[in-house]
Amino acid sequence: MSKPRIMIGNDSRHALTYRFEYPVQVEEYQTAVDELLGTPIDILSFQLGYGNGFLHGTNVADRWGPTAKATEGFRPGGGTQWTHGVFQRAYKNAKQLIEEGNDPLAIICNRGKEKGLLVYPLLQVQASSFDKSLQIGTNGNLPTDFPGDGADFKHQQVQDARFAIVEEVINNYNIDGFELNLNHYGGHHFFHPDEIESGKKIMTSWISRIYQTLKNSDSNRELAIRVPADIEKCYSIGLDIEDWIDQGIVDIITGETFALRAISDPTINFRPLVEAAKGSKTRIFASIQNGVDSDRLHLAPIEIMRATACNYWAQGIDGLHLPTWFGEWPYDAFFYEKIREIADPEIMAPRDKYYRIPSHGVKQDDSGTDSHDSPLQLPADLNLDVPTSISIPISDDLNRWGDMGHIHEVLLRIKVMRATEHDKISFHLNGKELPSDLLRTIDNTYMMQSPRYRSHPGYWYIFKLDRSHWPQNGDNNLDITLNYRYPEVTPEIYVRDVEMEIKYLRGKGAHRGAHNTDPDLGSYVHSW
Repeated sequence: MSKPRIMIGNDSRHALTYRFEYPVQVEEYQTAVDELLGTPIDILSFQLGYGNGFLHGTNVADRWGPTAKATEGFRPGGGTQWTHGVFQRAYKNAKQLIEEGNDPLAIICNRGKEKGLLVYPLLQVQASSFDKSLQIGTNGNLPTDFPGDGADFKHQQVQDARFAIVEEVINNYNIDGFELNLNHYGGHHFFHPDEIESGKKIMTSWISRIYQTLKNSDSNRELAIRVPADIEKCYSIGLDIEDWIDQGIVDIITGETFALRAISDPTINFRPLVEAAKGSKTRIFASIQNGVDSDRLHLAPIEIMRATACNYWAQGIDGLHLPTWFGEWPYDAFFYEKIREIADPEIMAPRDKYYRIPSHGVKQDDSGTDSHDSPLQLPADLNLDVPTSISIPISDDLNRWGDMGHIHEVLLRIKVMRATEHDKISFHLNGKELPSDLLRTIDNTYMMQSPRYRSHPGYWYIFKLDRSHWPQNGDNNLDITLNYRYPEVTPEIYVRDVEMEIKYLRGKGAHRGAHNTDPDLGSYVHSW
């Protein structure tokens, strides 16, 4: 049988336990499985809870609610104990299901078995609180920029507490595998920075312990682990993933960068992970996010998801992990359209794609904020007569589809903030200057309104690329040079957005719209 390739996350709260009024019904809880059926999704990664509060009937850790050391939205003492009604709802719904003999996790696992969807419970390994004495740097000797105050895995007590939760689920629930998230919020460490080398051995031993327990229960059960996509970063926090691969103690490794707003990023490099796993039994998945959060888009449309997914498949990955897509609940045609295609790069190859280079969007007084655990190319300053280079990887074979007459239009869009009509800027793509006769500018110096938020003054530079200036399959280098800056305008000038959009025809001479319509044919009305 072929191995599962597409995994989707459900944090068990936002798209499920929070959504249903108390008392929740079994049929309502089963929708977490039912709404994924008939799609290419093979695995449901189902989170056990959050922090120290777990939503299943655990006897080795704290259940969600007043008795937990730390439950989301619970404030001990005083009059009103819950800071939001939805957190109390989660407590009451989980408690009710457990007391009536319908453990929430068992509902999901059993429904998955019934309907043929694999279920891998998920533990956020470093999301819970421990006593101060068990946290990293209790002696106060941490670097000032050290992120978080996570548990120190050098302590056997910490290892055993986390292991007990996993072991209990393995032994008591009808699971198909288990997932460990070691990249929770992208900033957690597991050991003191001075104890990383010894920590690697400890963590490898702990992973091996879980793997052996899982396989002893059922050899077909898989261990999936989510880690930073950068191998060197894995090493820096005590995760020796190459040793795990060599020892054969992990079935799936998902590489992930972390962005607070789950921004889709077609530029992530998974090739080192793929190379590390070559010839082994370990499969490499790429974590694919579905957000945009620009002044025009909140969630990524199918064109952006095709571009991102195709770039990932082109690197030789074995599968995709969709960890935050539950945020699109309740799922509609917009969601299912994306899910249907991303599993197959051949289907996506001759279809519209939109490669958007992610941007922090936090330059000075711009709208929007972000947190990202890897360097982003944008925003990028423009300095007089100094080229600013942006890399744009694309997986389209434009020459192939161009020869078949399937290419409709190739657009390159660049948003330069604080630009004026007096500034002179030149653009080179792969060493060739883009001529002005391919250029259209759109003036955003002032806007009364915008689809999502009003971005600050600037200009869009939009090139309709002819074939002699098309991008190439693979990495493309865009050089942007400020040749003249109008001296009466003082704010710094910089690039905030770079986008490459490729539009296809269904066939040579085909129309672009539905019902034999096309924008070039002008307005139309239906006659039926």
